[in-house]
Amino acid sequence: MDIPYHVAIIMDGNGRWARQRNLDRYFGHKEGIKRIKEIVRAAKDLGIKILTIFAFSTENWNRPKKEIRFLFSYLNKFLEDYKKELMKEDIKLNVIGRRDRIPLNIIKKIEKLEKLTDNNKSFILNVALDYGGKWDILNAVNKLMRDIKEKNLSSDNIDEDFFRKYLSLKDLPDVDLLIRTSGEQRISNFLLWNLAYSELYFPKVYWPDFDKEELRKAIEEYSERERRFGKIEDEKKDN
Repeated sequence: MDIPYHVAIIMDGNGRWARQRNLDRYFGHKEGIKRIKEIVRAAKDLGIKILTIFAFSTENWNRPKKEIRFLFSYLNKFLEDYKKELMKEDIKLNVIGRRDRIPLNIIKKIEKLEKLTDNNKSFILNVALDYGGKWDILNAVNKLMRDIKEKNLSSDNIDEDFFRKYLSLKDLPDVDLLIRTSGEQRISNFLLWNLAYSELYFPKVYWPDFDKEELRKAIEEYSERERRFGKIEDEKKDN
C-alpha cells in the first residue's frame, strides 16, 4: 500500500453527529477533539509522517460566542492532557494560523508545547488554529515585502521554493492526501498553496466516527490513484 507522507484533514460534521443523537452541538465538538488522539496514533502506525488538521478557521469566529468558548475550553484541556503523549510518541507539535485573537492562556500553552516538542523527529502534528488559506498567502506576501525592504532582497530571485518559506508550513512537503469528513466536497479556504496537487477524499462519515479503519480506507483509496502532477502517462501504458 502506497502511504502518503503528508495527510491533511478537515474535521467536519461534529454538530450533525450530535444532532443525530439528539445531543447538544457541544457534545459533538467534545467527541471530535477526543478523536484527534486516535487518528494521530493511527496515522503514525500506518507510516504517515505529517498530519495537518483544521481545528478552527478564520471564518469560525462567526459562530455563536458560547460555542466558541466551549471549543477553546476543550482545546485548552486537550493541550494540557496531550503533553505526555507527545513526548512519549516523539511527536512534534506545530500550530499554524493567527495568534492575536486566541486567548492568551492557550497561546502560552501552545508556545510551551512547541518548544518542548521541537526536537521530536518521528511525526509532525500541525494544528491549524484561526487559520485561513487566503490569510496565509497574504501574510507570506507581507512578510516577504518587509524582508525585501529591510534586507535589500532582490525580487529577481523569488521563485516558488523561496516564497513557500514564508508560508505557515514553510519547507514541509505539500499535502499528498486531503480528507474532509461528513461528505462535504470543498476545501473551505484550507492550505490553498499546499493543496495544489493533493488527492482529495470525501467520506460521508462524520468526524467523531472517523476511526482508524476509516483512515485505512482513505489510504487504500489513495494508493489506487495515479498521481501525474500534470504529466502524461507512460507511453507504454498508452499503447
